[in-house]
Amino acid sequence: MSRHESFVIIGLTLDGKRFRPSDWAERLCGTMSVFGAERRMAYSPYVQPGTLDGEKCVFVDVRIHDIERLAYHFLENFARDNQLQRRPWTPGRD
Repeated sequence: MSRHESFVIIGLTLDGKRFRPSDWAERLCGTMSVFGAERRMAYSPYVQPGTLDGEKCVFVDVRIHDIERLAYHFLENFARDNQLQRRPWTPGRD
């Protein structure tokens, strides 16, 4: 991705194989989570696990780039390094 934008990482490789382990999306989002005052883990509002067309995925809101650009680039690199499908995504329209 040459410009910064919101995107979704889909749990399918570029050649269509399902990415493993099955909880990869939750694990990836867990790396971006925080513990709140109530001592519970909460996913970042900018990096959320979910499903798209029946496949596990991670929704990445571009606003995380303004807060922590290294986190944004980590997520881009995760998708690229694991040869995962990704596509642009508009927050609020999943």
